[in-house]
Amino acid sequence: MIVKKIPILQGFLDFNSVKLLSNSVSFDCGPHPVFYDIETTGLSRYSTFLYLIGALTQENNNWFLHQWMAESPDEERELLCIFSDFLRHSSSTIQYNGKTFDQPYLEERYKIHNLPSPFVHLPSFDLYQELKSCKKLLKLEKMKQPDLEAFLGLPKREHCDGGKCIRLYKTYVNKHDSELRDTIMGHNEEDMLGLGRIFSMLSYSALSSEGYEPLSAFLEDQKLIIRFRLPVPVPVPVSTKGLDFYFTCEGEEGALAAEIKDGKAKQYYKNYKEYDYIPQEDTAIPKILSQYMDRSLKTPARPETCYTWFLCNETFLEDKDKQKQYLNHTLPCLLSQN
Repeated sequence: MIVKKIPILQGFLDFNSVKLLSNSVSFDCGPHPVFYDIETTGLSRYSTFLYLIGALTQENNNWFLHQWMAESPDEERELLCIFSDFLRHSSSTIQYNGKTFDQPYLEERYKIHNLPSPFVHLPSFDLYQELKSCKKLLKLEKMKQPDLEAFLGLPKREHCDGGKCIRLYKTYVNKHDSELRDTIMGHNEEDMLGLGRIFSMLSYSALSSEGYEPLSAFLEDQKLIIRFRLPVPVPVPVSTKGLDFYFTCEGEEGALAAEIKDGKAKQYYKNYKEYDYIPQEDTAIPKILSQYMDRSLKTPARPETCYTWFLCNETFLEDKDKQKQYLNHTLPCLLSQN
Protein backbone atom coordinates (compact mmCIF):
# COMPACT_ATOMS: atom_id res chain seq x y z
CA MET A 1 0.00 0.00 0.00
CA ILE A 2 1.34 3.40 -0.99
CA VAL A 3 0.47 6.13 1.51
CA LYS A 4 1.02 9.82 0.86
CA LYS A 5 0.20 12.97 2.82
CA ILE A 6 1.03 16.51 1.70
CA PRO A 7 -0.05 19.98 2.92
CA ILE A 8 -2.09 22.16 0.55
CA LEU A 9 -0.65 25.61 1.06
CA GLN A 10 -2.52 27.56 -1.63
CA GLY A 11 -5.28 27.35 -4.21
CA PHE A 12 -7.83 25.80 -1.85
CA LEU A 13 -10.71 27.54 -0.10
CA ASP A 14 -10.26 28.32 3.57
CA PHE A 15 -12.56 26.50 5.96
CA ASN A 16 -14.74 29.54 6.68
CA SER A 17 -15.45 29.90 2.95
CA VAL A 18 -16.33 26.20 2.71
CA LYS A 19 -18.71 26.63 5.63
CA LEU A 20 -20.28 29.79 4.18
CA LEU A 21 -20.80 28.26 0.73
CA SER A 22 -22.23 25.07 2.22
CA ASN A 23 -24.71 27.03 4.30
CA SER A 24 -25.68 29.12 1.27
CA VAL A 25 -27.20 25.99 -0.31
CA SER A 26 -28.63 24.66 2.98
CA PHE A 27 -25.97 22.04 3.64
CA ASP A 28 -24.24 21.82 7.00
CA CYS A 29 -20.76 20.45 6.33
CA GLY A 30 -19.96 20.42 10.05
CA PRO A 31 -16.55 21.04 11.63
CA HIS A 32 -14.69 18.22 9.84
CA PRO A 33 -15.75 17.88 6.19
CA VAL A 34 -13.83 15.46 3.96
CA PHE A 35 -13.46 16.05 0.23
CA TYR A 36 -12.69 12.79 -1.55
CA ASP A 37 -12.36 11.18 -4.96
CA ILE A 38 -11.77 7.57 -5.97
CA GLU A 39 -9.99 5.84 -8.82
CA THR A 40 -11.30 2.47 -10.03
CA THR A 41 -10.53 0.01 -12.83
CA GLY A 42 -13.95 0.62 -14.42
CA LEU A 43 -17.47 1.91 -13.89
CA SER A 44 -19.09 -1.31 -12.69
CA ARG A 45 -18.94 -1.64 -8.91
CA TYR A 46 -19.56 -5.38 -9.24
CA SER A 47 -16.86 -6.45 -11.70
CA THR A 48 -14.08 -3.86 -11.21
CA PHE A 49 -12.17 -2.80 -8.13
CA LEU A 50 -11.00 0.26 -6.23
CA TYR A 51 -7.30 1.08 -6.35
CA LEU A 52 -6.86 4.67 -5.11
CA ILE A 53 -8.58 7.13 -2.80
CA GLY A 54 -7.68 10.79 -2.39
CA ALA A 55 -9.09 12.79 0.53
CA LEU A 56 -8.70 16.36 1.72
CA THR A 57 -9.32 17.36 5.31
CA GLN A 58 -8.29 20.06 7.77
CA GLU A 59 -5.76 19.60 10.52
CA ASN A 60 -4.72 22.52 12.73
CA ASN A 61 -6.35 25.02 10.33
CA ASN A 62 -4.46 23.66 7.32
CA TRP A 63 -5.67 21.44 4.49
CA PHE A 64 -3.87 18.14 3.89
CA LEU A 65 -4.20 15.78 0.95
CA HIS A 66 -4.16 12.09 1.87
CA GLN A 67 -3.74 9.41 -0.80
CA TRP A 68 -3.81 5.64 -0.48
CA MET A 69 -3.01 3.49 -3.50
CA ALA A 70 -3.29 -0.29 -3.63
CA GLU A 71 -0.31 -1.91 -5.34
CA SER A 72 -2.40 -4.92 -6.33
CA PRO A 73 -6.08 -5.96 -6.40
CA ASP A 74 -5.48 -7.94 -3.20
CA GLU A 75 -5.06 -4.70 -1.26
CA GLU A 76 -8.56 -3.39 -1.98
CA ARG A 77 -9.92 -4.63 1.35
CA GLU A 78 -7.09 -2.94 3.24
CA LEU A 79 -7.72 0.27 1.31
CA LEU A 80 -11.39 0.20 2.25
CA CYS A 81 -10.54 -0.36 5.92
CA ILE A 82 -8.08 2.54 5.94
CA PHE A 83 -10.65 4.90 4.44
CA SER A 84 -13.36 3.72 6.82
CA ASP A 85 -11.09 4.48 9.76
CA PHE A 86 -10.18 7.85 8.22
CA LEU A 87 -13.86 8.85 8.03
CA ARG A 88 -14.52 7.90 11.65
CA HIS A 89 -14.26 11.47 12.95
CA SER A 90 -15.52 13.31 9.87
CA SER A 91 -18.71 15.40 9.93
CA SER A 92 -19.60 15.09 6.22
CA THR A 93 -18.24 14.05 2.83
CA ILE A 94 -18.06 16.16 -0.31
CA GLN A 95 -17.61 14.75 -3.82
CA TYR A 96 -18.25 15.53 -7.48
CA ASN A 97 -20.82 13.11 -8.89
CA GLY A 98 -20.49 11.12 -5.68
CA LYS A 99 -24.21 10.46 -5.37
CA THR A 100 -24.36 8.34 -8.51
CA PHE A 101 -20.82 6.95 -8.62
CA ASP A 102 -18.30 7.34 -5.78
CA GLN A 103 -20.46 6.51 -2.76
CA PRO A 104 -22.56 3.72 -4.39
CA TYR A 105 -19.34 2.19 -5.73
CA LEU A 106 -17.67 2.24 -2.33
CA GLU A 107 -20.74 0.93 -0.52
CA GLU A 108 -20.90 -2.06 -2.86
CA ARG A 109 -17.19 -2.81 -2.44
CA TYR A 110 -17.62 -2.67 1.36
CA LYS A 111 -20.50 -5.09 1.01
CA ILE A 112 -18.52 -7.47 -1.20
CA HIS A 113 -15.74 -7.58 1.39
CA ASN A 114 -18.25 -8.06 4.25
CA LEU A 115 -17.27 -4.72 5.77
CA PRO A 116 -19.65 -2.19 7.34
CA SER A 117 -20.28 0.99 5.36
CA PRO A 118 -18.71 4.13 6.90
CA PHE A 119 -21.40 6.29 5.27
CA VAL A 120 -24.28 5.35 7.57
CA HIS A 121 -25.59 8.57 9.17
CA LEU A 122 -22.74 10.54 7.53
CA PRO A 123 -24.09 13.55 5.55
CA SER A 124 -22.96 13.56 1.94
CA PHE A 125 -22.84 16.46 -0.51
CA ASP A 126 -22.65 16.01 -4.29
CA LEU A 127 -21.27 19.16 -5.89
CA TYR A 128 -22.36 18.05 -9.37
CA GLN A 129 -25.98 17.55 -8.32
CA GLU A 130 -26.02 21.03 -6.82
CA LEU A 131 -24.34 22.78 -9.77
CA LYS A 132 -26.07 21.07 -12.71
CA SER A 133 -29.01 23.48 -12.49
CA CYS A 134 -26.54 26.31 -13.25
CA LYS A 135 -25.56 24.87 -16.63
CA LYS A 136 -27.55 27.39 -18.69
CA LEU A 137 -26.60 30.34 -16.52
CA LEU A 138 -22.92 29.48 -16.91
CA LYS A 139 -23.38 28.77 -20.65
CA LEU A 140 -21.63 25.40 -20.40
CA GLU A 141 -22.16 22.56 -22.86
CA LYS A 142 -20.82 19.93 -20.47
CA MET A 143 -20.61 19.70 -16.70
CA LYS A 144 -17.58 17.47 -16.19
CA GLN A 145 -15.15 18.66 -13.55
CA PRO A 146 -12.49 19.79 -16.08
CA ASP A 147 -15.19 21.88 -17.84
CA LEU A 148 -15.88 23.75 -14.61
CA GLU A 149 -12.17 24.20 -13.98
CA ALA A 150 -11.83 25.72 -17.46
CA PHE A 151 -14.77 28.05 -16.74
CA LEU A 152 -12.89 29.34 -13.70
CA GLY A 153 -9.79 29.88 -15.82
CA LEU A 154 -7.69 27.32 -13.96
CA PRO A 155 -4.51 26.06 -15.65
CA LYS A 156 -4.83 23.00 -17.87
CA ARG A 157 -4.11 19.71 -16.18
CA GLU A 158 -0.67 18.16 -16.56
CA HIS A 159 -1.64 14.55 -16.03
CA CYS A 160 -3.73 12.11 -18.08
CA ASP A 161 -7.47 11.54 -17.64
CA GLY A 162 -9.09 8.82 -15.56
CA GLY A 163 -9.59 6.44 -18.49
CA LYS A 164 -5.90 6.39 -19.36
CA CYS A 165 -5.03 6.02 -15.67
CA ILE A 166 -6.81 2.65 -15.66
CA ARG A 167 -4.47 1.37 -18.38
CA LEU A 168 -1.45 2.85 -16.61
CA TYR A 169 -2.45 1.25 -13.32
CA LYS A 170 -2.79 -2.20 -14.89
CA THR A 171 0.73 -1.77 -16.25
CA TYR A 172 1.94 -0.52 -12.86
CA VAL A 173 0.63 -3.65 -11.09
CA ASN A 174 3.02 -5.71 -13.22
CA LYS A 175 6.01 -3.38 -13.37
CA HIS A 176 5.77 -1.13 -10.26
CA ASP A 177 7.26 1.72 -12.24
CA SER A 178 7.62 4.89 -10.13
CA GLU A 179 6.83 7.20 -13.07
CA LEU A 180 3.53 5.41 -13.66
CA ARG A 181 2.74 5.67 -9.94
CA ASP A 182 3.46 9.41 -9.91
CA THR A 183 1.28 9.99 -12.98
CA ILE A 184 -1.65 8.04 -11.51
CA MET A 185 -1.42 9.76 -8.15
CA GLY A 186 -0.86 13.10 -9.89
CA HIS A 187 -4.16 12.71 -11.75
CA ASN A 188 -5.98 12.07 -8.47
CA GLU A 189 -4.25 15.05 -6.86
CA GLU A 190 -5.44 17.29 -9.69
CA ASP A 191 -8.97 15.95 -9.20
CA MET A 192 -8.82 16.76 -5.50
CA LEU A 193 -7.41 20.27 -5.90
CA GLY A 194 -9.91 20.99 -8.67
CA LEU A 195 -12.74 19.81 -6.46
CA GLY A 196 -11.81 22.35 -3.81
CA ARG A 197 -11.52 25.15 -6.35
CA ILE A 198 -14.82 24.54 -8.13
CA PHE A 199 -16.52 24.42 -4.72
CA SER A 200 -16.50 28.22 -4.96
CA MET A 201 -19.06 27.86 -7.78
CA LEU A 202 -21.74 27.08 -5.21
CA SER A 203 -22.19 30.86 -5.17
CA TYR A 204 -24.02 30.49 -8.52
CA SER A 205 -26.38 27.96 -7.03
CA ALA A 206 -26.94 30.32 -4.10
CA LEU A 207 -28.31 32.89 -6.56
CA SER A 208 -31.55 30.92 -6.56
CA SER A 209 -31.93 31.24 -2.81
CA GLU A 210 -32.72 34.29 -0.71
CA GLY A 211 -30.35 36.66 1.01
CA TYR A 212 -30.04 39.63 -1.38
CA GLU A 213 -29.36 43.06 0.09
CA PRO A 214 -30.68 45.92 -2.13
CA LEU A 215 -28.28 48.77 -2.80
CA SER A 216 -30.28 51.00 -5.14
CA ALA A 217 -33.43 50.97 -7.27
CA PHE A 218 -34.55 53.28 -10.08
CA LEU A 219 -36.58 53.41 -13.31
CA GLU A 220 -34.95 53.84 -16.69
CA ASP A 221 -36.32 53.30 -20.24
CA GLN A 222 -39.40 51.41 -19.05
CA LYS A 223 -37.31 49.15 -16.84
CA LEU A 224 -36.99 48.66 -13.12
CA ILE A 225 -33.30 48.42 -12.29
CA ILE A 226 -32.20 47.11 -8.91
CA ARG A 227 -28.61 46.73 -7.80
CA PHE A 228 -27.95 44.47 -4.83
CA ARG A 229 -25.38 42.60 -2.82
CA LEU A 230 -25.25 38.84 -3.47
CA PRO A 231 -25.63 36.16 -0.76
CA VAL A 232 -22.02 35.13 -1.49
CA PRO A 233 -19.51 36.51 -4.04
CA VAL A 234 -19.22 34.80 -7.45
CA PRO A 235 -15.74 33.86 -8.75
CA VAL A 236 -16.42 34.76 -12.42
CA PRO A 237 -18.89 37.36 -13.78
CA VAL A 238 -22.02 35.92 -15.45
CA SER A 239 -25.11 37.34 -17.12
CA THR A 240 -28.34 36.04 -18.61
CA LYS A 241 -31.53 37.43 -20.10
CA GLY A 242 -35.13 36.38 -20.61
CA LEU A 243 -38.12 37.79 -22.44
CA ASP A 244 -38.59 40.64 -20.00
CA PHE A 245 -35.46 40.78 -17.82
CA TYR A 246 -31.69 40.99 -17.81
CA PHE A 247 -29.50 39.80 -14.94
CA THR A 248 -25.79 40.23 -14.34
CA CYS A 249 -23.44 39.74 -11.41
CA GLU A 250 -19.77 40.22 -10.64
CA GLY A 251 -17.93 39.79 -7.37
CA GLU A 252 -20.22 40.70 -4.50
CA GLU A 253 -22.82 42.62 -6.50
CA GLY A 254 -25.62 41.87 -8.95
CA ALA A 255 -28.13 43.85 -10.99
CA LEU A 256 -31.58 43.05 -12.34
CA ALA A 257 -33.32 45.00 -15.09
CA ALA A 258 -37.00 44.03 -15.35
CA GLU A 259 -39.46 45.47 -17.87
CA ILE A 260 -42.38 47.44 -16.50
CA LYS A 261 -45.79 48.03 -18.04
CA ASP A 262 -47.94 51.05 -17.23
CA GLY A 263 -45.65 51.74 -14.28
CA LYS A 264 -46.06 48.21 -12.92
CA ALA A 265 -43.68 45.23 -12.61
CA LYS A 266 -44.25 41.52 -12.16
CA GLN A 267 -43.87 39.95 -8.73
CA TYR A 268 -43.19 36.22 -9.21
CA TYR A 269 -43.86 33.41 -6.74
CA LYS A 270 -41.96 30.13 -6.31
CA ASN A 271 -44.88 27.95 -5.24
CA TYR A 272 -46.63 28.12 -8.62
CA LYS A 273 -48.54 24.86 -8.04
CA GLU A 274 -50.58 26.67 -5.42
CA TYR A 275 -51.74 29.30 -7.93
CA ASP A 276 -54.03 29.59 -10.95
CA TYR A 277 -53.35 31.98 -13.80
CA ILE A 278 -56.19 34.24 -14.96
CA PRO A 279 -55.45 35.06 -18.65
CA GLN A 280 -58.10 37.78 -18.93
CA GLU A 281 -56.54 39.69 -16.03
CA ASP A 282 -52.92 38.63 -16.72
CA THR A 283 -52.33 37.70 -13.11
CA ALA A 284 -52.13 34.70 -10.82
CA ILE A 285 -54.20 34.16 -7.70
CA PRO A 286 -54.00 31.49 -4.98
CA LYS A 287 -56.08 28.39 -5.66
CA ILE A 288 -57.76 28.84 -2.31
CA LEU A 289 -59.46 31.84 -3.96
CA SER A 290 -59.67 30.70 -7.58
CA GLN A 291 -61.55 27.53 -6.59
CA TYR A 292 -64.75 29.57 -6.71
CA MET A 293 -64.14 30.74 -10.29
CA ASP A 294 -65.46 29.15 -13.46
CA ARG A 295 -62.90 26.73 -14.92
CA SER A 296 -63.01 28.46 -18.29
CA LEU A 297 -61.56 31.60 -16.69
CA LYS A 298 -58.45 30.05 -15.23
CA THR A 299 -55.61 27.65 -15.91
CA PRO A 300 -52.99 26.11 -13.58
CA ALA A 301 -50.14 28.55 -13.16
CA ARG A 302 -46.73 27.68 -14.58
CA PRO A 303 -43.42 29.12 -13.33
CA GLU A 304 -43.52 31.76 -16.06
CA THR A 305 -47.17 32.77 -15.37
CA CYS A 306 -47.14 32.74 -11.56
CA TYR A 307 -46.98 36.47 -10.96
CA THR A 308 -48.96 39.50 -9.86
CA TRP A 309 -48.37 43.15 -10.71
CA PHE A 310 -47.29 45.90 -8.35
CA LEU A 311 -46.81 49.65 -8.77
CA CYS A 312 -43.19 50.80 -9.08
CA ASN A 313 -43.72 54.13 -7.40
CA GLU A 314 -41.47 56.28 -5.25
CA THR A 315 -42.55 54.37 -2.14
CA PHE A 316 -41.15 51.14 -3.59
CA LEU A 317 -37.99 52.80 -4.94
CA GLU A 318 -37.17 54.16 -1.50
CA ASP A 319 -38.12 51.10 0.56
CA LYS A 320 -35.25 48.59 0.87
CA ASP A 321 -37.48 46.07 2.66
CA LYS A 322 -39.98 46.01 -0.23
CA GLN A 323 -37.12 45.71 -2.72
CA LYS A 324 -35.65 42.81 -0.77
CA GLN A 325 -39.01 41.05 -0.69
CA TYR A 326 -39.32 41.56 -4.44
CA LEU A 327 -35.84 40.17 -5.13
CA ASN A 328 -36.25 37.17 -2.83
CA HIS A 329 -39.50 36.21 -4.56
CA THR A 330 -38.77 37.17 -8.15
CA LEU A 331 -35.08 36.67 -8.94
CA PRO A 332 -34.95 32.90 -8.14
CA CYS A 333 -38.05 32.43 -10.32
CA LEU A 334 -36.54 34.31 -13.26
CA LEU A 335 -33.23 32.43 -13.05
CA SER A 336 -34.99 29.05 -12.86
CA GLN A 337 -37.05 29.86 -15.98
CA ASN A 338 -34.04 30.72 -18.11
